[in-house]
Amino acid sequence: MNDLPWIALKSVPGIGNLLFKRLLDRFGHPRRVFEADPAELQTVSGVSARLARLIVTHKTPDTVIRDLETARSQGCRILTLADEGYPALLREIPDPPPYLFIKGNLPEQPFVAMVGSRNASRYGLSAALKLSGDLAAAGVSVVSGLARGIDTAAHQGALAKRGTTVAVLGCGIGKIYPPENRDLAARICENGALVSEFPYSSEPEAHHFPVRNRIISGMSLGTVVVEAAPKSGSLITARIAAEQNREVFAVPGSIESFKSSGTHSLIREGAKLVASANDILEELPAYAMARSACSPEKETPRDANLETLKNKFNLDFDELSVLKVLDSYPVHIDDILQNVSMEPGALSAVLLRLELKGMIHQSPGKLFSIHEDLP
Repeated sequence: MNDLPWIALKSVPGIGNLLFKRLLDRFGHPRRVFEADPAELQTVSGVSARLARLIVTHKTPDTVIRDLETARSQGCRILTLADEGYPALLREIPDPPPYLFIKGNLPEQPFVAMVGSRNASRYGLSAALKLSGDLAAAGVSVVSGLARGIDTAAHQGALAKRGTTVAVLGCGIGKIYPPENRDLAARICENGALVSEFPYSSEPEAHHFPVRNRIISGMSLGTVVVEAAPKSGSLITARIAAEQNREVFAVPGSIESFKSSGTHSLIREGAKLVASANDILEELPAYAMARSACSPEKETPRDANLETLKNKFNLDFDELSVLKVLDSYPVHIDDILQNVSMEPGALSAVLLRLELKGMIHQSPGKLFSIHEDLP
């Protein structure tokens, strides 16, 4: 087993991810760590004389070897920091997992994380399904934690649009949690991957979940928090993402909802407010140039039935151009002007024609919106 030295080194008592990385930086490969003499090992910060002796005399426990064999027999593979397929962004965090258990195939698309409340509201679940589906349709792979609530909706939304998704577990891949998501986990394996840094048979212990959150954010270009109460695990993930120099997004909710108080706090602290998948896509460097080709358009009445509207109202090219810019939410005339190819006077004339046809409504302050009765 080429990856056994990796598993063996991690099983040495006292070696965590940070120290593992320092040993790897010094010796290049776990095998060379075991071949080093105690004096060499002690040149690495954090390696005491006692730990050096433990390393050179270490014998991998039989339980660790059996667990690895079981993982392989169940279709899992090990991806180490030395492997080409290891998530590139995850390498950059201060304490990357030395290896990952993988079941399925890690997508090649860029990743965006989506997290939120386990006890989500209907609004939160709907927002997660919509946003994850639109991200998947735009070629983004959605990363979440397979937990109840928002995580589950994030995975389901991506799969519903025939996209890919990755579930990062707070347990071993052989101990799917929560148990009602086993069928969902199987679907994810067919359209993405299950990922865990914990041994195959590890139980879902409480301290595992904050640890796994750094992987969710670390492998992603940004993290979207859909719904979160104060002091929730989702806010921890968002703050880890910010520390990792990744984008943080938050979906606003009702001012009366306790479950949205956490996302509102994030927005006050500088997270980008998300009203559509486009708000996320436009911040992703991988999509800055190709956004127009792949991002989903905002759904409005004129998008759904544009040809019918054109024929019914006898719309000309300029009227159609303006109608495409407008939405049910009021838009200022200056913003309209930036998105159409016409002079201010011509735009005013077009807006007046559309208003006379009963297609748009003007509000005080030169704000225009699609008429609520528009078919």
